[in-house]
Amino acid sequence: MHPAPSIIIFTVSSGLGYGLLALTGILTAMDQLPDDHWFGTAAVTLALAAVTLGLISSTLHLGHPERAWRALSQWRSSWLSREGVAALAAFVPGGLLWLMFLLDARGETLRAPLCLASAAFALGTVACTAMIYASLKPIRQWHNPLVLPGYLALALMTGALWLAALASLWPGDARLVIAIALAATALAAAVKLGYWAAIERDRGHSSIESATGLGKGGTVRLFEAPHTSENYLLKEMGFRIARKHARRLRRLALGGGFALPVLLLAAAVAWNVIAPLAAILAAVLGTAGALLERWLFFAEATHTVTLYYGGPG
Repeated sequence: MHPAPSIIIFTVSSGLGYGLLALTGILTAMDQLPDDHWFGTAAVTLALAAVTLGLISSTLHLGHPERAWRALSQWRSSWLSREGVAALAAFVPGGLLWLMFLLDARGETLRAPLCLASAAFALGTVACTAMIYASLKPIRQWHNPLVLPGYLALALMTGALWLAALASLWPGDARLVIAIALAATALAAAVKLGYWAAIERDRGHSSIESATGLGKGGTVRLFEAPHTSENYLLKEMGFRIARKHARRLRRLALGGGFALPVLLLAAAVAWNVIAPLAAILAAVLGTAGALLERWLFFAEATHTVTLYYGGPG
């Protein structure tokens, strides 16, 4: 599939924002974040800013962005519509949580429910985004049970990395938040490795024989291309990346975006004096790794329609 920059930025930025919002809500409800309303304000501001950037970026991929609102009406049958509804709904508890921190409102009655509601809506929105791709049966790399856990793990990883970077700049002991970021990064790496192994094992059940329905007659081969020039299907769904390049980019994403942040966070836990620098660098590298991973998620996907054009399907 063609890896459109707007969609890559959307999924990474919104995932980062929702992951950060979810963790801020959960850890605040558990009283595990710095007891400073300015810290909470900064964390939720960063989260909502990342979400907003992602949502704006998503509209750039549309032919008519002004019609995007129409997608909200199909929530009964479309994961894309459900994602839009969930994204808008998440701004309600997220905005109220931001206001609670800004005004330093410490009412215990509403504090925990508002934090948990923000986390639930944030993670629910990420799940809807993942299901847009996981529900597409013609693309075997996406119709995979690890796509949903992968999206959630990457959102929590990037959100945790930036929460740890922010906590390391605040007075107090940030080791717990940094340790959570370390664990989230290790988990995301494990899920990603599992996903890559799964799509390597599953080469798909479709072939040019099954696509044309001519398999009973023997081996089918393409005699002549259907088009003399590239069309929309080939441009959007026939994007190819050489396997050797894909593996090289996977190693780069795994090493620079997952392994290095883990090492930096481990160093930050061991030596508090370098925690701010190490945590910030880990957040930057983790985000860069997430962008590369998401580019591969799209670039390695193959649609069965390409079988009609001699592609791998």
